[in-house]
Amino acid sequence: MARLDSFLQLVLEQQASDLYIISGAPPMIRYNGDLIPIRYRVLSDSETKRFLFEIISDNQRTHFEQYQDMDFSYEIPSTGRFRVNYFVDSRGVGGIFRIIPAHIKSIDELQLPSQLKKFAYLDNGLVLVTGPSGSGKTTTLAAIIRELNVRTRKHIITIEDPIEYIHNQEKCAISQREVGSHTKSFHEALRSALRESPDVILVGELRDIETISLAMTCAETGTLIFGTLHTQSCGKTVDRIIDAFPKDSQEQVRTMLSITLKGVVAQQLIKTADRTGRIAALEILMGSTALGNLIRENKTFQIDTLIQSTESEKTGMQSMDRALVNLLKDGRILAEDAIAHAHDRSMFQKYLEQ
Repeated sequence: MARLDSFLQLVLEQQASDLYIISGAPPMIRYNGDLIPIRYRVLSDSETKRFLFEIISDNQRTHFEQYQDMDFSYEIPSTGRFRVNYFVDSRGVGGIFRIIPAHIKSIDELQLPSQLKKFAYLDNGLVLVTGPSGSGKTTTLAAIIRELNVRTRKHIITIEDPIEYIHNQEKCAISQREVGSHTKSFHEALRSALRESPDVILVGELRDIETISLAMTCAETGTLIFGTLHTQSCGKTVDRIIDAFPKDSQEQVRTMLSITLKGVVAQQLIKTADRTGRIAALEILMGSTALGNLIRENKTFQIDTLIQSTESEKTGMQSMDRALVNLLKDGRILAEDAIAHAHDRSMFQKYLEQ
């Protein structure tokens, strides 16, 4: 057993989410969103290297020493799987390990809004799940893929870096490809996927123009595409997609996006009121004629207003502040946490006073 495994087992036993092994600091775990040091000595750079290099191959070590950054997955048999990032900073090397739960929770088990199930049954189009790092985007997408897997008969291709949740085939045929191990890049895997008769493609991250362009083309030609971005609201997500392209291409991109975009979910994780866990608050934008018009006419600044309208709420749209109000009224989060994550903090002052 690798020496690092004992720390990872502690993370699992404590029901924490992450392990931090960083030069110049003691090992730390993230529990319920907070970093907690483990009772252990401060790690030197050489000691950290011994911990981290023990679990990787010679080829992986060569790659890391060349690029000084690496993503991969690590498994302790019969114990757990972890998403891993190695990096170099001013004090030396470091590694972050995030638990990948073995059980893929359903949309209902995660207490996510039921309208997310609608995205699973679309015939085509582009659906984006966004939010900061660690906000649960991968878990939300895994729940949507699970919905497809147990209720439909389709071919699903996932392109990830690295593969996180392992989907056992239920009713669907599922092909999971890892960037670096099974393909060179997201855009090459996406281009190849077009020849593999997919019904659904999950792109772990829309990192570059070529990947974004291919994803929209796939969506336009009849495939349902799911992807992620590190944006913090639905409106900013649309702007991010458009702004990724040169100015002389943006009109064409707006036209394509107005047709293909079927939904955006922007989410945050918030501590529960009893402080025993975290729950997701979701802003939801549903594809519609009105949304398509705003994108095509370069009026994306009006998307927030569209989400907040009474008619839009009837179709399943939901602003972040509305999501926070609902969680607050249900007693699932505290007022101070709602304020900290709100877009319009003034509307929550009355709850704080109460």
